[in-house]
Amino acid sequence: MPEKVVTQFAAEQQQRNQTLQHQMRQLFDPFGLWATTQQAHQAWLAHPQQLLEVCGTYNRDLIRLLGFATRRYWGEPDTDVIPPHPEDPRFADPVWCDSPYWDSIKELYLLNTRWLQNCLYATPGLNEQQRSISAFWLRQWLNALAPTNFLLTNPNALATALETRGESLAKGWQNFLADMARGDISMTDLSAFKVGENLATTRGAVVYRGKLLEVLHFEANTPSVHKVPLVLVSPWINKYYVLDLNPQKSMIQYLVDQGFSVFVTSWKNPDASMSEVGLDDYLTDGVAQIIDVACEISGSDKVNLLGYCIGGTLVTTYLAWANRAQPGKVPVQSATLLTTLTDFARPGDIEVFIDEDGLDYIDRIMENKGYLDGKDMAASFRLLRSNSLIWNYWASNYLLGETPMAFDVLYWNMDTTRMPKCMHHTYLRELYWHNKLVQPDALTLAGQPIDLGLITQPIYMVSAEEDHIAPWKQTYTLVERVAGPVQFTLSTSGHIIGIINPPGPKCKRSYWQGTPTKGAGAEDWLAAQTQVAGSWWPNWVEWLRPQSGNQVKPKLSSRKHAKLCAAPGTYVLE
Repeated sequence: MPEKVVTQFAAEQQQRNQTLQHQMRQLFDPFGLWATTQQAHQAWLAHPQQLLEVCGTYNRDLIRLLGFATRRYWGEPDTDVIPPHPEDPRFADPVWCDSPYWDSIKELYLLNTRWLQNCLYATPGLNEQQRSISAFWLRQWLNALAPTNFLLTNPNALATALETRGESLAKGWQNFLADMARGDISMTDLSAFKVGENLATTRGAVVYRGKLLEVLHFEANTPSVHKVPLVLVSPWINKYYVLDLNPQKSMIQYLVDQGFSVFVTSWKNPDASMSEVGLDDYLTDGVAQIIDVACEISGSDKVNLLGYCIGGTLVTTYLAWANRAQPGKVPVQSATLLTTLTDFARPGDIEVFIDEDGLDYIDRIMENKGYLDGKDMAASFRLLRSNSLIWNYWASNYLLGETPMAFDVLYWNMDTTRMPKCMHHTYLRELYWHNKLVQPDALTLAGQPIDLGLITQPIYMVSAEEDHIAPWKQTYTLVERVAGPVQFTLSTSGHIIGIINPPGPKCKRSYWQGTPTKGAGAEDWLAAQTQVAGSWWPNWVEWLRPQSGNQVKPKLSSRKHAKLCAAPGTYVLE
């Protein structure tokens, strides 16, 4: 056989092998866990001296722990050789310290957990991304193997089963079967809430219904309202009523009480027929549409625009798009951005899912269904805090047989929505993966190149100190990219509680607020601010009023945009 033919055959065979390996990885390891683990193994084998040192450390700690455990049985008091993290509730029950048996199980688990994690962070040859991905998946495995997750190694579950004569186990089995039928672990008592009855109760009307959204306009609660309406663009990854949980927590109710005319997006929950709906549509048939409705009903030629989370990303994109398309004629007086990412270089913990293999896996799911199911998205976010959002409920629901307490935020969190294939593909690939939103003119939407530097409208930004979905220092980078003035506010707590933070005697939060200096970083800005106790809402309203025009007589609907039905409408119930 000629040498050229043999070489060509070998090259083709190698290509086929690579393709097959890629397909196998996509099928069995879509997020690259096995590949990264193999890299870590090979790195340690290539550094035998360091491997010997870490194994020696483990042996010394194990011998010390076993010696201490033996002395505990002879009456030595507990001193927690390897103490749990102060914020880890899994071992909070005194039995984990009082009983030498349970204490030794706890300490052995913590020894192995700490050693494996420390070894991973010390692995030679891994880059930061590989170390981050490996640490995430190792943490999932270690969290799953915690003794609190198994009946025979959970003293509370065993004691409860004995006290109830097995009734707790029977109830836990019923809870397990019910959750299996639903395809999710219950985090709250789902029977305790109903949208429109004890959630999303602020009075209003649907004044527009299109293929992508319903526009809700809420009734005035004051004799007059500011002429410039406030348009709230909610995240379509969840339903809008996180802004209207109940009268005490409702941002919408608070704004209505303050004399604002409030319009809100209630997005359609897409099915397979909407697979080709793209990010362009969310701009033109979403943000631009609700602005038109709000202007027509209010008689104002401008609105104050607010966006929350991914809704804020869309608002920022709209402002850049509109300032390019109609400079000087953008119908937006000001913008408020809540926990909004525009720079996705370091998008928080979610980046462990964002690589070529992971995105290909998500694309295949969406190609088959025409959308990404909200439960798939929710599962990813729950993995980011698996102890508190998965295993905590696993133990309480199934091992202890408890019914989760009624909590409105968790009910909303479980009321998931779907993502259209085309839109979500663009969002993940162009924004998260390629980070094109911060690159001037790198991304074109609805016929216009997007450049954040064209945004001249004043912006009030709010981020949350403990936000793991939109890290506050990453949100802060927008300050340097827009041309308009920015006020930046940092709230305590996380992505939801840092925003749904009403004023009042029960408010336990605080915030930092001030005007950023161009060229100064996030840490420099924070160092120059004074922490203020209470909610940031009144501060925001004080900033918003001068942008909102004179007081006029309130008007719920118009001839062109008549009342179609009462709020919360129909899309939110889908």
